Amino acid sequence: MSNDRIIMGVDPGTSLMGYGLIRIVNKKPEILVSGVVDLKKIGDPYIKLQKIFQRTLQVIDEYKPDELAIESQFFGKNIQSMLKLGRAQGVCIAAALQRNIPIFEYAPRKIKLAITGTGTASKEQLAVILQRYFKMKEFPQNPDESDAIAIAMCHFFQSSNPIKTGKSSSWADFVKSNPNRVKK
Repeated sequence: MSNDRIIMGVDPGTSLMGYGLIRIVNKKPEILVSGVVDLKKIGDPYIKLQKIFQRTLQVIDEYKPDELAIESQFFGKNIQSMLKLGRAQGVCIAAALQRNIPIFEYAPRKIKLAITGTGTASKEQLAVILQRYFKMKEFPQNPDESDAIAIAMCHFFQSSNPIKTGKSSSWADFVKSNPNRVKK
């Protein structure tokens, strides 16, 4: 992966869809743009999907992200909600595929863990940590928008991790595979 790139994070939804783009320059992320697609006033579920697809393509065409990170589905009690979320997620993925952008999915717990150090953090905790990380006085107050930034940052952290992901059967194997991680 190149160090200089743009990552688009998407928090899919059929009522509100959050998006956030971060630019990585010299291994340092900065927020490029973020926003929310408000679909609450649209009654037809297929028109909602069309709007999600169109807005995702607009953002992709304007900012030219190199990668798209999206929140994966999680298991919930309401199967209808899961189906709607899956459709919204699929439409975003289709828009990225339309522009040949690689897609990376992250579970909600993994996103929270990457940003806060715990997989059970609240949306508010995510936002506060990101606000401090970016040293911003004002941070997006909409949870879907701040979640999208968190998803992009999760991908940045995961793709920038210098530890190789291959299995090590012992500490000796780990040290041999990761000599830059050993402090002398």
